[in-house]
Amino acid sequence: MRKAALLFGVHAHQPAGNFPEVFEQAHARCYRPFLRTLYGYPAFRFAMHMSGPLIEYLFAHHAEDAALLVEMTRRGQLEWFGGGDCEPVLAAIPHRDRLGQIEALSARLERRFGARPQGAWLTERVWDSAVVGAFAESGIRYAVVDDYHFLCTGREAQTLRGHFATEDDGRRLDLFPISETLRYRVPFAPAADAVALIEGMAAPGEAAIYFDDIEKFGIWPETWEWVYGRRWLVEFIERVLASERLAPLSYREFHAATPTRGLVYLPTVSYVEMNEWTLPAPAAARYAALVADARAAGRWDADKPFLRGGIWRNFLSRYAEANWMHKRMLGLSARVAAASGRPDVAELRALLYAAQANDAYWHGLFGGLYLPHLRRAVWRNLLALEARLDAASPRPPIAREDHDLDGVEELFLRSPALQAAIALDGEAALKELSSYALAQNFGDTLRRYPEHYHARLADAAASRPQAGGIASAHDRFALKHAIGPADLEPDARARTLFRDTWHAQGGASARELRGYRLTAAADARAEFVAEVDGARIAKTLAVDGSTLAASWRIEAPAGEFVTELDVAMPSCDGFAGRYMVGETVLGGFGQTVHLEASEALALDDRFMRGRLVLRFDPPARVAASPCYTVSQSEDGLERIMQSATLRLAWPVPSAGAALRVSLAVDPDADLRADGEPR
Repeated sequence: MRKAALLFGVHAHQPAGNFPEVFEQAHARCYRPFLRTLYGYPAFRFAMHMSGPLIEYLFAHHAEDAALLVEMTRRGQLEWFGGGDCEPVLAAIPHRDRLGQIEALSARLERRFGARPQGAWLTERVWDSAVVGAFAESGIRYAVVDDYHFLCTGREAQTLRGHFATEDDGRRLDLFPISETLRYRVPFAPAADAVALIEGMAAPGEAAIYFDDIEKFGIWPETWEWVYGRRWLVEFIERVLASERLAPLSYREFHAATPTRGLVYLPTVSYVEMNEWTLPAPAAARYAALVADARAAGRWDADKPFLRGGIWRNFLSRYAEANWMHKRMLGLSARVAAASGRPDVAELRALLYAAQANDAYWHGLFGGLYLPHLRRAVWRNLLALEARLDAASPRPPIAREDHDLDGVEELFLRSPALQAAIALDGEAALKELSSYALAQNFGDTLRRYPEHYHARLADAAASRPQAGGIASAHDRFALKHAIGPADLEPDARARTLFRDTWHAQGGASARELRGYRLTAAADARAEFVAEVDGARIAKTLAVDGSTLAASWRIEAPAGEFVTELDVAMPSCDGFAGRYMVGETVLGGFGQTVHLEASEALALDDRFMRGRLVLRFDPPARVAASPCYTVSQSEDGLERIMQSATLRLAWPVPSAGAALRVSLAVDPDADLRADGEPR
């Protein structure tokens, strides 16, 4: 090889459950102009990884662009990379599912493009040696990871100009280290500067290695005008092709032509930013301070391999909501494996694999845990899968286990229509309430967590563009919505359903009921008792068909009893959700509603194609308000509605009281699939 090789790759993915208009905007601003630009330069070889659902979206909605991909593959310009079909973090799913996900995408690429991949993309570049065996067994010969992974082993950046071998249990996989320097310069630095940088990185026979999100080419802020309007991509390609020092090659060509540069064993790690995002706010602040000190002292490049932060799986221990989804997914994976002889097992696996999509399990600049529609997509697939499994092998109406491994057991109450999960942590509240008819978990909300980046509100207008270029999303910090102090106040309690408070008349303050003891459990019914401030409160939760009933018998001096529900409704504060009493619309879920003595309240959601109907006996004082969280994205800090918070209150006379709330799930047979009346 008389020139240095440029190995150029892009990764394209849209989360399951993302809005159709987001797919269309991504296609219009990124996928279409990118593909059509590269199609005009057959000599510019490149690699692409695209998740399975996005491939099918292009074939279904933009066949002309899918045809360009077919043609570029046929003429040898485009090399396809495999990986997990639905973009899971492979290290976080069982080995059997890794094999299934990898094979599903490889088979899809072979069917659609006639090309079975030899290379693989690792979701979020999350490396764990456990993935080596799955890749090797699936015919994958090499994968791309960050050069940071290699730096963490003590290697020097200037030596990372080719591929390296690793093994696990005697099974081999070769690894290409992606240049972090190029990730930060392409496409943000001027094209001439980017090409000059690449020319100086590698000698003849070596490679400059780039593989990163295609969304940088048109979707990130400012990038469409920069990349296409000002023709950055055209200039970049033409300068590479005209270079006397560079040859754009496929990864496959370079891998076949060059030997491994040595043996490497990588630590469990992801890219630098991810390692910070996984940390709780206090630890993230300490980590950021160490990074800032190292930068100020000019030591960052030398020290960063040793300032490693956390690992991706920390998200599961940091966010209880992510962990609950993950452990529910693992439980269903085991049930699917046990059902391998069923004729519909391929359909079961498709639902499982869709529920393993990474986006809703983590949070960072690009992770989607804070986005309700992405979590809902996971739950929709989990519940559709569970309903099909239960139809053939019904589970008992009651079960008890520590399902999420947090040291607290859960009590499951079930009917064919509903499942309720109660954490036996003393609150006797529901952490899950799932309807199989609507494939909706009404407990799928998120508490307000302290986040490290909340402290950066004072820097909201700051961004740091490259000299002569534009700012990367990593360097931008802006406010997408107006944010007040109340939006940032962390929650002291999880956002559950039926968490109780007692306020004795004349008492100093309300007392949160955290001392419930389970006294009886049978036939989808559980009974609890708590004592506080001279009050004895017996609480019963029961599932019957499509209804959950909560009741309390209170023996106490006079006071006030309050129970709160955070209800996840798919429409959030959109136009399709509204509070109703009878035929009267009181307002949307994003508004506040107050009722002094209400016998019933319906939460109607045309997007969900159903409603929840709550009935109160005796009538309750109801206050409904939206719960918002604040999270970061590539567009800036945004305020997102997570749930409708319902506060139900009753005065309790000195003789005590009996209270009851029934919550009925009502799928609306009179709505079309699009939520409009028939």
